[in-house]
Amino acid sequence: MGAPSQSTADKKATRDAYGEALVELGAKRTDIVVLDADLSGSTKTADFRKNYPDRFFNIGVAEQNLVGHAAGLALAGFTPFASSFAMFLSGRAWEIVRNSVAYPFLNVKLVASHGGITVGEDGASHQCIEDFGTMRVIPEMTVICPSDFNETKQVIHAIADYKGPVYVRVGRPAIPVISRDNYQFEIGKAEILKEGSDVCIIACGVMVSEAMIALDLLEKEGISATLLNMATIKPIDKETILKYAKKCGAVVTAEEHNVLCGLGSAVSEFLGEEYPVPVVKLGMKDSFGKSGTWSGLMDYFGLRAPNLVTHVKKALELKKRN
Repeated sequence: MGAPSQSTADKKATRDAYGEALVELGAKRTDIVVLDADLSGSTKTADFRKNYPDRFFNIGVAEQNLVGHAAGLALAGFTPFASSFAMFLSGRAWEIVRNSVAYPFLNVKLVASHGGITVGEDGASHQCIEDFGTMRVIPEMTVICPSDFNETKQVIHAIADYKGPVYVRVGRPAIPVISRDNYQFEIGKAEILKEGSDVCIIACGVMVSEAMIALDLLEKEGISATLLNMATIKPIDKETILKYAKKCGAVVTAEEHNVLCGLGSAVSEFLGEEYPVPVVKLGMKDSFGKSGTWSGLMDYFGLRAPNLVTHVKKALELKKRN
């Protein structure tokens, strides 16, 4: 299976897809309501506010109240989408998310923008690299990080139909749009972007684009790689992971997140119990971010295709020892 191509001329932010999808949903469903914590310009919920002002609520800089209001609206029969920066929504409001949304299994959609180091110049205080971990440890919480603009729109429509709490991370920068034929996002299912036999790369978010570049670099060195886009981090697609772990015998994960408690940890936890193979994790190496351009920070922290190639070679060396 050949890998889909990236449209290098077409770069869009996933947060923009969120804004567009909300407007589309608002036109079809009167139960859709949107809440924000005074950041609607940045989270792109302002698009919904312009079109449906009677169904938009600016709670102000009070993220705990934001989540509490969303819980109340869900109890009243609405489908609320609550947004803020990832640092605030998954951090400051964590207790309310756990006890007021997840514990009673309410139909609240938490969509966090500005996740990861691609927040850029806002610096380490705003660069949330812990949200996959803090959200996936909450029982009953679904956690998603889409790979590009088009997948994000599908994700937002899918979670609107799903009954239960969901956390989605969208990003600030314009990243490549992946050219796909007949792709349909499904919660809990990986997308097989390419099939190979030597190693299985599992990526999410912005790292899917980097992994696609890495595929070409690996092919030039005679390394055959499978690439899975694991947009749903929880519930993770165990069936597909197991299939390619058995086929390839080595796994490399790639995420814009701390290597602790994120995608790589979820993959390792599953394979450690079911089918132990070498798993090498590419991500933030348990360090805070810095202030800088998002692209420069990706270079600085080694979240690029050549770094992924290095991690693949390490996984292959470990595979030989088994």
